[in-house]
Amino acid sequence: MSYIQAIILGLVQGLTEFLPVSSSGHLAIVQYFFDIEGDSVVIFTVMLHAGTLVSVIFMYWRDLWDLFVELLMTIGDLVTGRGLRLADRPIRRLGVMLVIASIPTGIIGILFNDIFESMYSTLIPIGIGLIITGCMLWFSERKRMGYKDETTMSYSNALVIGLLQGLAICPGISRSGSTLVGGLSCKLDRDFAVRFAFLLSFPAILGSLIFEMSDEAMMSILMGNLGPVLVGGVVAAVSGVFAIKTMIRIVRKSSLRLFSIYVWIIGIFVIIITVL
Repeated sequence: MSYIQAIILGLVQGLTEFLPVSSSGHLAIVQYFFDIEGDSVVIFTVMLHAGTLVSVIFMYWRDLWDLFVELLMTIGDLVTGRGLRLADRPIRRLGVMLVIASIPTGIIGILFNDIFESMYSTLIPIGIGLIITGCMLWFSERKRMGYKDETTMSYSNALVIGLLQGLAICPGISRSGSTLVGGLSCKLDRDFAVRFAFLLSFPAILGSLIFEMSDEAMMSILMGNLGPVLVGGVVAAVSGVFAIKTMIRIVRKSSLRLFSIYVWIIGIFVIIITVL
């Protein structure tokens, strides 16, 4: 893994992780065109996720800190018999919604991860996934403006968003796009929908990182590419912050249909070159 490849992959990961265009799909496409060794890409992708995790922490550190403090207070309330008190604690209710949304994602990841990973052997499933992502984004813009926030969204809303995030394990399906579409479809306020989607990415990325890092073979590949991995991680973190800020502006003021057109073009393109 060269430093140039590391910078390119870091930039692709950072930008596409938080824009609704599928980071895994784009990384696979880059791997195909640059003929990058598969094993290196697997561990490198994991470490790039560490970079995008830093992006989330940088952008939402206040929310994450409040959630952590609220967790400690929740434990105290449960120990003293005061109960969850969700109606009185909006940030606590947000934390519960994030936990509920993470459960179906975790279950899908554990049960079907190997099946979905096997689909990366060719670009055709990735192209199909990108086209599906475009359709989801296009459909979400047909929904009326939402009004729900952490105090009014339901448990079923959280489950729907979590299920859609879990389906993003499929090649070409955007995680951020899926969770955002789920939020908008559940009539979440647009600002809250993007905030919830990015906060939900924290446990998802962290869980993926912990799971992959437990593999000894992965660690040996990591140590052999430590320099490029660190460079790629830094690039992913910096570009990830840019992507989050861009996504927030677009969701507030523009339409997601521009991303639909983009992923449709990329999806059709990769299917055509694969078939030919």
